[in-house]
Amino acid sequence: MRLAERTDEVKASAVRELLKLAKDKKIISFGGGLPSPESFPIKEIERICRRVLKDYGTSPLQYGITEGTEELRTTIAKRMKKFGIKCGKENIIIANGAQEGIDLVTKTFVNPRDVVALEVPSYVGGICCFRVYQSDFLPVKLDSFGMKTDELESKLRKMDRKKRKKVKIIYTIPNFHNPAGVTMTLERRKHLLEIAEKYEIPVLEDDPYVELRFVGEDIPSIKSFDRRDLVLYMSSFSKIFAPGFRLGWIVTNEELADKITIVKQGTDLCTNVFCQYLANEYLKSGAIDRQLPKIRKIYKRKRNVMLEAIYRYFPEGCKCNKPDGGMFLWVKLPKKIDTEKLFAEAVKHKVAYIHGAAFCVDGSGHDSMRLNFSNATEDNIEEGIKRLGKLIKKKLNN
Repeated sequence: MRLAERTDEVKASAVRELLKLAKDKKIISFGGGLPSPESFPIKEIERICRRVLKDYGTSPLQYGITEGTEELRTTIAKRMKKFGIKCGKENIIIANGAQEGIDLVTKTFVNPRDVVALEVPSYVGGICCFRVYQSDFLPVKLDSFGMKTDELESKLRKMDRKKRKKVKIIYTIPNFHNPAGVTMTLERRKHLLEIAEKYEIPVLEDDPYVELRFVGEDIPSIKSFDRRDLVLYMSSFSKIFAPGFRLGWIVTNEELADKITIVKQGTDLCTNVFCQYLANEYLKSGAIDRQLPKIRKIYKRKRNVMLEAIYRYFPEGCKCNKPDGGMFLWVKLPKKIDTEKLFAEAVKHKVAYIHGAAFCVDGSGHDSMRLNFSNATEDNIEEGIKRLGKLIKKKLNN
């Protein structure tokens, strides 16, 4: 059987494989980026479901238009003002989660062997998507202030000087980065946009965690400074409503929105219509603004429990960031530890994580791991980190 060449470059997602493990109740999983079940507004969803069926009849059960319902796009456009983004419903496409958003943008922009610039580490789902479309990568290091934009500019200048193929898109996760947990500073956001303008490269700003800040002040989005329509902004309901609904959105200029809509027609015709009605009611009724403080409180508490456990149980030489929001910690272990090789032993000890190499397109990350603190209970966080700490100490002493 002769498969498409692109399948030769496809690798199983480490996160998807770990989600299978998460179903084993005996394993404490810090692997998948799962929101806490406590964060799901079940009673509100029950109420909204009844209202939608009562007020809209069969419409939510029918096919919808590809770009998304007019009502939801209008409501999202109004909410985008909160992040300094001025747009109308014609600038918004509703996708089946932010993951489909990445896929649609990549399918629209990227040809085989085109270059995607991205942070190291970066979101494994994005990496997987770019590989499906046979992208090459321009890796840019990440530090505690976000993407190192000076490095990005230096590499682009070098590519330009040597007349190598140009970067087709810059992919970044500015707020509470997945997997690194860091937030890009305002200075670097502005610098990134300056670079994009200079080299005329579109920026895909992936921002699903923006409303999960529980410490400090919000930083304006990159899109809010965009005057040349170079930034495609993307977010999701998965972290602020329920991931099972598979709802995300893209904000871009009208011409590009039309083009992406045509691309989407060949993918899935339309996004789940019933869930779009639910999400619209969730926003319009103000339920989201009643729920978000609860989510932030839960996640801040769990982050603190995990950090305290790491300080208590992990050996000296381990480094861990302290994110101001989001769902992840990035832990760097002594060089002697290969977290990919350690993983099998961790599973035997009934604890799971994602090894750092899965997020790094440059071959680095073998001494790192991503830990999700949002999903596990506080007792399981304590016990799981204790198991990991014991295993790491054992490896160091061998």
